[in-house]
Amino acid sequence: MKDAEANLHEFNRQLVWAGFKQLVPISVFVAVFGAAFGLAAVQTGLDGSVILTMSALVFAGASQFAALELWGPQVPLFTLMITVFAINARHLLMGATLYPWLRHLPPAKRYSVMFTTSDANWAMSMQTFGRGQPGIGLLLGGGLALWIFWVLGTLLGIYFGGAIEDPKSLGLDMVMGCFVLAMALGGEKNLRLLMIWIIAAGASLLAYWYLPENTHVVVGAVAGGIAGIFWPEKVSEH
Repeated sequence: MKDAEANLHEFNRQLVWAGFKQLVPISVFVAVFGAAFGLAAVQTGLDGSVILTMSALVFAGASQFAALELWGPQVPLFTLMITVFAINARHLLMGATLYPWLRHLPPAKRYSVMFTTSDANWAMSMQTFGRGQPGIGLLLGGGLALWIFWVLGTLLGIYFGGAIEDPKSLGLDMVMGCFVLAMALGGEKNLRLLMIWIIAAGASLLAYWYLPENTHVVVGAVAGGIAGIFWPEKVSEH
């Protein structure tokens, strides 16, 4: 068992490179949204250097688009910060689920890995851990692919984004959601996980209909997390 646990914590350049290559296909669609963000940010009146810095340091499409909608002299900085935090609050739960495998890393490496964590590489790494295989390399490598394509897409959007004014009209806004759903359906299947997903989805839908914009992400994540806490997974003795 100790050897199997040590294998889960394996982390080297080969695994990072393999994770990078594995996430390149979905990263192409991320670049499309990065371009859309770059274009929208330019139309808001932001300087190109500010736009690139935002994409490089924030690396969260939903919160970046939400910030653009709120951008202006009449919106306090505190309101922007709260909005971005609320939309990205699910990363707190992601970090909690990854902690058993990241706690053995030095703090610098641990937080570097978490910086590149997004929905897609988190879902794939959790599925990999669930199969008894090391997933930290996939988490970092895949995250680097997503980050690079997001920044490059933003750069393209600043200068050449006129051709991608409305990605939603092409259905591209559903790519990431469908990808994460496919990862969830491809993982372990049992009554506990099914009920957690149903609770999270139901809470998210209710929040989407009746609460302020973007709060459904946080509500769904919190509801699913609470359900998981009160319905703990049975630990096998073997």
